[in-house]
Parts: sequence; C-alpha cells; structure tokens
Amino acid sequence: MSYECTFICSPELDSAKIEELTSKASKIIENAGGTVKNLQQLGKKKLAYNVKKFREGIYVYMELSGSGSMVSSLETFFKVNDSIIRFLTIKVEPKKKIVAKKSAEKKVEEVKTEISNESAELPTATAE
Repeated sequence: MSYECTFICSPELDSAKIEELTSKASKIIENAGGTVKNLQQLGKKKLAYNVKKFREGIYVYMELSGSGSMVSSLETFFKVNDSIIRFLTIKVEPKKKIVAKKSAEKKVEEVKTEISNESAELPTATAE
C-alpha cells in the first residue's frame, strides 16, 4: 500500500535535529519492511491555529509504501516524541482504482438520467 505522511515539528528545533528525526522515521519504516519513496522538508510555516502553544511549525512530507503495521509503528514514534507536535498519515489509492470508481459513478448517473427520461415519455392514462 502507498501512504502519504506529513508531520509538523516544533519551530524551536535546529536543522540537525530535524535531520535526526527524519532519519529515525526512515529507519522505523525500513525496519518494518517499508520504503520511503519521497522525503521533503517543507520548512517553517505559520499554523492556522495554535498547536501545543506554537504558532509556527516545521513541516516534513513523506511518501511511503509498506504495510499497515509499518504505519502504526511510525505513528507510535510520532506520539511519543515531544518534538513532533502534529502528524497525519493517509492511504493513497492507486490511480487505476480512482479512474475505475469515477467511471462507475458516471455510468450510474447516465442510467439514472435514462430512467428519468423514459418515465417522462410514458403516456399517462386519462379517465373518460
């Protein structure tokens, strides 16, 4: 399975500490049998609202592939680490499934339209 993970670190951390956190996260992923496809440090950004009394945070984005147990061990690492103030991991569906799902929804809409058009064309019985 493919996953996307973004975590926000405390703005008080220096770049060496951020590198250390990302390398630890990568090791956890690799030890659980997963791989890191993409890793980006997005830098310090202003948060929409205060999180643990911080107004800013350092964002790190990762694209992963692996099992669900890999994700749970990674999220456990995030939960116990005080330097990470927020995180989010989502499962990414392959594009083939998304396209198939959209085409199926489109077919359903077409059938609904045909049924409503046919019912509008039916003659109604009148009492004489």
